[in-house]
Amino acid sequence: MKIYHSKNFHKHTFCLWKEVSQTDFELQKSNFKSKSGSEYFFTEEGVYRISNHWGRAANCRWRLLPLTNYKNQHTKIGFARWTDFYPNDETANLFFIQVDSEQKTIDFFHKDMPFYDGKAALRNASETAKTIKSIKQILNEDDWAKYLEYEDLEGLRNDVVKKMIYDGMSFGEARRNLLK
Repeated sequence: MKIYHSKNFHKHTFCLWKEVSQTDFELQKSNFKSKSGSEYFFTEEGVYRISNHWGRAANCRWRLLPLTNYKNQHTKIGFARWTDFYPNDETANLFFIQVDSEQKTIDFFHKDMPFYDGKAALRNASETAKTIKSIKQILNEDDWAKYLEYEDLEGLRNDVVKKMIYDGMSFGEARRNLLK
């Protein structure tokens, strides 16, 4: 497994950064400032990032786990340990999806994260984004089910989403599977 540090963490990586409050972070001179204005502070354990943009950063996918609701363009401080970085390749099947049907939340994670149990299908970045968009539609709208016969819409939603997550089916494949 690749070891990340201050010289390579910003090259083709996936990371979940944890937001820290201003009071938990002592402002000091940054070790690096990017062209887009993000500042980086290196420690032995990891890196702090002060930025107003998260998600896609150059060739990386960096998500911020916020303390409160987050809106892009608001400056936030995130921290990641060097062990929180994983390799990112746009074409490789590296990502899996988790859904909380009750909260109607959807997230994607890297297959090398310690909690991946090998059950969810792995997808590349593009397919993961498309699948997340479809799952949001399934969880929040009813139109997609109008030609299906069912007694329990929530049960149907769960069945379709499970087929997409665990069997790697597309939305169309999962729907056709239910019509059989």
